[in-house]
This record gives sequence, structure tokens and C-alpha cells, in this order.
Amino acid sequence: MCGRYASARSVDDIAAAFGIREEDIEAPPAADWNVAPTKPVAVVLLRDGRRVLSSARWGLVPSWASDPSIGSRLINARLETVADKPAFRDALAVRRCLLPADGWYEWAVRPDGTRQPYFLAPPDGGPIAFAGLWEVWYDAERRPLVTTTIVTGPAPADLRFVHDRSPVVLDRAAWSDWLDTSALPVLPPTPPGVVAPRTVSDAVGDVRNNGPELTDELDVPEQQALF
Repeated sequence: MCGRYASARSVDDIAAAFGIREEDIEAPPAADWNVAPTKPVAVVLLRDGRRVLSSARWGLVPSWASDPSIGSRLINARLETVADKPAFRDALAVRRCLLPADGWYEWAVRPDGTRQPYFLAPPDGGPIAFAGLWEVWYDAERRPLVTTTIVTGPAPADLRFVHDRSPVVLDRAAWSDWLDTSALPVLPPTPPGVVAPRTVSDAVGDVRNNGPELTDELDVPEQQALF
């Protein structure tokens, strides 16, 4: 699964990378090196045929939910079942999005049973886009809450030593097809070689920590190696 990630590029950089015009930027959240569930995240939606950069709370709340607390349990949608689950199937049909990211964090189990965090990011440092869904939930006073979830699939072979699941990272050529809800494209899991893992500090485990140092590579003593 994906429970933490980084999305720390400037609004201008995200807009340029995703082909979004200035007039289609709608107050996305600030740069965040330690994105956690229920925090606001940047999302790219398609509206009137144009890409819009907006924000949503991470953790999808279905429109039929009695209260928004369910969102904390719906931060990920499994690729294998997303079309069948009541919480996701309507959004899959008509409310798909991209979640801009620099990479994501995952924890592997060390031989001694403790966990080693990794940051998984493109070797060239470029941006990536997670396949996502979004939804709108209304409270009793009809105030809207926009929420989102990340589609996950089986991890590629080169990442399975860290975790058996990973976000579905869309190739740039697939962004338009994913956003176009006139048809449902085939969505393959993330292929090998898209990101490279590097060991990072345990500091990422505390959501209060936030800064580029969280993604700095950490030298791990040989006896703690996971290979």
C-alpha cells in the first residue's frame, strides 16, 4: 500500500509538468515532503476538456457515507477490485484524477523485525503521477468535501523486497487516457525501473517532520542490509 508520499514541487513546476494553464490552478496545497492520510493533496482533474490543478483530502469518502471518518480507511483502491467495490466503482467510471508526486515512502522489515523506511523515486528526479480517483461528499449543511484515493497494484519485481504493493504510476503517455472518462483504459501495474529505492531516516515516521532531508539517502550498516 501507499501510506506516505512526497509532493513538494512548486505550483508552477506542477502546472508546467502536467500541462495546466495559470487560469486552471485552483489553490492546491503547499509543498509537502511527508504527505499522510487526511492531509490535503494536489490533484489534477479534467474539467471541460482542460486539466485543472486543485486539492482534495487524502482518503476517499463515498457520496453515500454517513460520515467522513471512513476516508481514513480508503486511502488506497486495489487495482484488482476497484471496479467492483461500491466505494470506488462510481468514481472509476466518472471521477478519475492524477496525483502529482516526487516519490513515496515504504517500510521493509529488517532481519531483526524492526522496519527500515525507503523513499522510492525516479532516478532522474522527475515528477510522477499516481492513478487516482476523487469523490465529493456533502455534510448535513450541504458543504462539499472533496476527497481522493490512490490506485495500487502488485509491486514490480525490483521493489518487492520493500513491499508487495505499490501505487500505480502512470506513464506520461497514459495521463490523458486515464483522465478521459469516456472510456476505461487498461491500467497495468507499475513496471520495473520506474523508481529506485533508497534508505532514509526513521524521521519520516513522524508526520510532524517535514522537509527535503526526509528523502536524503541514509547509510545503513551492512548487518542491517535487506538484500
